[in-house]
Amino acid sequence: MKLLRVEADHPYNVHIGHEVFSLFMEDYRGLLDAADRIVVVADAQVAKLHLDFLLNYLKEFNVSVLTIPSGELAKSVETFMDCHTFLLSEGCSRKSLLLAFGGGATGDVAGFVASTFMRGIPYIQIPTTILAHDSAVGGKTAINHALGKNMIGTFYQPAAVLYDIDLLRTLPPHEVRSGMAEVIKHAFISNEGWLLELLGISDFSKLTADELMAHLEKGIAVKAAIVEEDEFESGMRKYLNFGHTLAHALEGHFGYGKITHGEAVALGMAYALYLSNHAQLDDFLVWCRNNGYPLEKLQEVSFAEVLPFMKKDKKSSKGSLSFVLLEKTGTPFLETIEEKRAEAAYHELVTLIGGI
Repeated sequence: MKLLRVEADHPYNVHIGHEVFSLFMEDYRGLLDAADRIVVVADAQVAKLHLDFLLNYLKEFNVSVLTIPSGELAKSVETFMDCHTFLLSEGCSRKSLLLAFGGGATGDVAGFVASTFMRGIPYIQIPTTILAHDSAVGGKTAINHALGKNMIGTFYQPAAVLYDIDLLRTLPPHEVRSGMAEVIKHAFISNEGWLLELLGISDFSKLTADELMAHLEKGIAVKAAIVEEDEFESGMRKYLNFGHTLAHALEGHFGYGKITHGEAVALGMAYALYLSNHAQLDDFLVWCRNNGYPLEKLQEVSFAEVLPFMKKDKKSSKGSLSFVLLEKTGTPFLETIEEKRAEAAYHELVTLIGGI
């Protein structure tokens, strides 16, 4: 089991490995004992597969469970209010504890609920996807709005992150793809050697559990280091949004949940790499093809259709187009791109993809 420390305004530990839930009765026994109510907010699909496994570690406690829709469908105003209704009906108070059990979407909405219920209660992130190695760390919480992704939310750090990688074995291929996109994002903004190692993977199913854990640990370390420097995204934390300007636009255009977040991020990174004139663009596109990322989705969407969403991106202001680009691997920067240049680059990338 590995431990990483996040030195945020409210510091906490990230535990990753096997038998991580044993820490409920060890490191976090005091936190659970102090809670007057413990509520698990669980992704419905994850609950079917793994809820009994989790509850077995919590059998000494009186635990209530609320299941919410899987994936991005959870990040709605309706689900947010359903969670609050459940907490109130269960008699929860400021001394209650919330456990977010699921992927990134579950963590986002459950964290937002924890940050707002009676003005804030403690919560523990229990990620169950590869993608959530990114979202479970750093304290960003949010729900979606029809006009933009993650537009309603808070910065609210968890009390801990407990990441049992044994739960990843049930992930379907599209969720593995989704998560690995965020892993390679962390490599692009941090480490050339690690990036080349990842670009050499042509079949995710051949990764061993130890190899996957090593990549996840590196990704969490990159995220934690940036969060420690810029917890509230006033500067360098925006670099973690590499690929996300177009990604969020694609999710908004297709409808949340119609394309996985990571698949959209992969397409967004391809666009950002093209705008950056990055040396690894061709290798990255081949990597995407080899691992089943839907590059063809860009051929289905016009620039005019995604433009309004990109103008609403949180990095932008006054309707500008703002992108995280790379001077080189490990050297990200933020740049405002003129609309005509952005449109030309989009069409050129679509043409390039058609030839692969």
